[in-house]
Amino acid sequence: MMNVVELLQTLIRIPSVNSDNAPGTDLVDEQGMADFLQKYLTEAGFSSVQEEVLPGRPNVIARAPFNGVNDERPRILLGPHSDTVGVSGMVFDPFCGDLVDGKILGRGASDTKGPMAAMITALLENVKLLAELPVAVDFVAFMGEESSQQGSKHFAKHHADEYVFAIAGEPTSLDVVNVTKGCTWLTVVAEGKASHSSQPERGENAVMILARSLDMMNRKLSNRLATYTHPVLGHSTINIGTFHGGTRPNIVPDFAQAEIDIRMTPSLMEAGGGRELTTGFIEEMKLPLKLTKSQENPPMETAEDNTYIQSMLNAWPSSKCVGAPWFSDAAHLAKGGIPSICVGPGSIDQAHTKDEFILVADLEEGVEFFSAFIQSLAS
Repeated sequence: MMNVVELLQTLIRIPSVNSDNAPGTDLVDEQGMADFLQKYLTEAGFSSVQEEVLPGRPNVIARAPFNGVNDERPRILLGPHSDTVGVSGMVFDPFCGDLVDGKILGRGASDTKGPMAAMITALLENVKLLAELPVAVDFVAFMGEESSQQGSKHFAKHHADEYVFAIAGEPTSLDVVNVTKGCTWLTVVAEGKASHSSQPERGENAVMILARSLDMMNRKLSNRLATYTHPVLGHSTINIGTFHGGTRPNIVPDFAQAEIDIRMTPSLMEAGGGRELTTGFIEEMKLPLKLTKSQENPPMETAEDNTYIQSMLNAWPSSKCVGAPWFSDAAHLAKGGIPSICVGPGSIDQAHTKDEFILVADLEEGVEFFSAFIQSLAS
C-alpha cells in the first residue's frame, strides 16, 4: 500500500481531464483513473466494478469488505470525482505530481485527487475494521463532475436506495459543507439584421439588442433574485459570464449570444428555479431574447443533526458545518434521496488555479480526519 503522498502523486500522473470544456490536452477522460482505482481497491479487499456512464467514462464503485455472506448493513459512501478541469495556462507540468516545499503540485491536487487520496488511504488503513463495522463504508469515484455531473446523476438514478449517507470529496479545509447553492446555466440569443457597417440604419444590431437586454437583467432580475434568501447561503445571484456576437467590424451583426449563471438558494428552487424565473422575466419585460439552452443543478441542504454528520463532528471537534456558494455531486445525490455533504482536505482557493497544489500537512490531516470518522462508526 502506498502512503498518501505517493498515492496522490500517482493519481495526478494519471491524466483525467474532463473533455467537455476546453481541456487543453489530448489526455482526457476518466478511463485510466477508473482502471487504476478498480485494481488498487480490489487488491485491498474491496469488491470493485466500473459502471460506464458515457463511452470510456465510467464511475468506479468499490464495496467495503465484509466478514460474512450476505452484507445487509446500511451503507454510506466516500465519493470524490475522478475528473479534473482543463490544464491550459498552468505554470508547470499539470501531471507532474512533484513534491516541492511541502506541497504536491499538479492538476487535481486540490480538486479532488487530494481528497480522494486521503479517503482511500484512510479506508485502507482501517480495512480490517471495515469488515466488522455495523455500517458499510464504500468508495465511489464519480466521472464528469466538472461539467454536467453525469456520474453522480447516473449513480443516484441506479443506486440511491442502497445508501443512507454520502460524503462527496471536495477541498473544504475539513469543514462539513451541508448546504450549497444550486446553479442554473442559461444561454440567451438575440437576432438582428445584417447590413454593411457604412449603412447601419439598414440593419438591426444584435449585439446592441443583447447588450441592452442583459443590462436590464443585471439590474432588475438581480434585484428579484436577491429576495430569495437563506440564513447561511445569503441570496441568489446572477452573473453574465460570456458574450459573443458578430463576425466582422464592417458588418452589422445579426446574431449575439450570452451565457448566464444564476446561483440559487433553496427558496428559489422551491419557487420554480432560475430558469422559470428568468423565462418569466424575459416575457414580462418583453425582451427580444430566445432562451436556447439551460442546465439546472439543485441546491443542497442536509440537516446538521443527521446522525453521520454528528458522528463526524464528534470525531473531529475542530470541524464545523458551513455553507458554500458552489455546487457539487453531493447536490445530485441529495436530490436522488441520499442525505449528503461535502468535506475534504485542502482549500477551495487552490481549485482550478494555474499553480494548483495541496499542502502535504493538509493531506495527511485529511487521512487522520477520515480515519477518525470511520473508527467512530464502530459505536
